Amino acid sequence: MKKYYEEFEPGQTRSTTGRTITETDIILHAGQTGDFFPHHMDEEWCKTQPFKRRIAHGTLIFCIAIGQTAGEINEVSMTYGYDRLRFIRPVFIGDTLRTEVTIKSKNEHKRPEYGLVVEQVHTYNQHLELVMACEHLLLVEKTR
Repeated sequence: MKKYYEEFEPGQTRSTTGRTITETDIILHAGQTGDFFPHHMDEEWCKTQPFKRRIAHGTLIFCIAIGQTAGEINEVSMTYGYDRLRFIRPVFIGDTLRTEVTIKSKNEHKRPEYGLVVEQVHTYNQHLELVMACEHLLLVEKTR
């Protein structure tokens, strides 16, 4: 797929299907990152904490949310970075996440053959509560 800078319009949206968070997700992410904090790994300790149960790593939720949005490869676009990442509510084992992406803005880039597209990314749980938000910056080729 090729979607050039000129084809992006602020306000365009797309949504993903659901993805349920499992204990396996948390265990694998802990092993990959080395983050074995008790908030994620120790059920008994968590019972003494405000949420009363284990929570998923914020970085796990970020990775899953962004992965949900990567259904098609745009050959003329690449990730430039992420801004304003926030973990708004905890995510628990058994929660099902869906992600919505809205084109927020388009800007010129210092490299004139590219433009910068900013996507607003919102991830919701099964109760439609916002759990994560960020801005995804895309460097996108202009038509020639």
